[in-house]
Amino acid sequence: MSARWWLPLALLLAATPLWLHWWEPGLFLAVNQACASVPAVVWAGLSLGGNVWGVLALTSPLLVFAPRLMWAWLCAAPMGAILARIGKEWLFSPRPAGLIEHAQIRIVGEPMELASMPSGHTLTAFAVAGSIYFAIEAERRQRFVWLWLLAALVGLSRMALGAHWLGDVVVGACLGVWAAAIGHLLLQRLGPGVFAPRGWQMRALAAVLAFTLYQLLDAPLDYADSRHPQYGLALVLVLVLLRFAREQRREV
Repeated sequence: MSARWWLPLALLLAATPLWLHWWEPGLFLAVNQACASVPAVVWAGLSLGGNVWGVLALTSPLLVFAPRLMWAWLCAAPMGAILARIGKEWLFSPRPAGLIEHAQIRIVGEPMELASMPSGHTLTAFAVAGSIYFAIEAERRQRFVWLWLLAALVGLSRMALGAHWLGDVVVGACLGVWAAAIGHLLLQRLGPGVFAPRGWQMRALAAVLAFTLYQLLDAPLDYADSRHPQYGLALVLVLVLLRFAREQRREV
């Protein structure tokens, strides 16, 4: 069995004390307060890596440079959404702000008190990182280990912002890797026509990215502090869409 299937399970079992909250709230408070010296805009920007609109913008360059890698995480997205929804609907898991006096926590944005397990942002980040990593040729993957680090920083941001326990983050990471593994199976069944630059699938994806641009410019996603990082992502998205449109005209 591939490590992508059994390693998350091993980590989930090893992290049992974390998702059972044996060392909480002390562990959460230690991490939350240690991160307090970093400006909120940094953590809010990192948290965009777990927001679907933020991820679409962040990965948008793949539309023109490596479309197969973008479709890789899109294949994993439905399973990731299902796993996150099941956890939040079936588990009664109060968030830190629901159990700890707010004066003891650094909370960015509106306090969230319910539906803690798992961390949906972390799940999304690891599903995206894992999907792209698994879709890269095995001999080249070592150069992309940083994808996992970026996903881990998204998870850390959820604690720094006062939104999740460490156990939520660990469970979200494990479920995200499983979603990536399932998505990889679906990716292998897609025909080459899906990745054709002038195919309707790619044009539909470009239309989704255009709507993503509207979302980024319309209002802050998740946090008011994410406004400026959103503008940066919006600029990237504009450049990508212009490049895509130019290539479409070139091939006519």
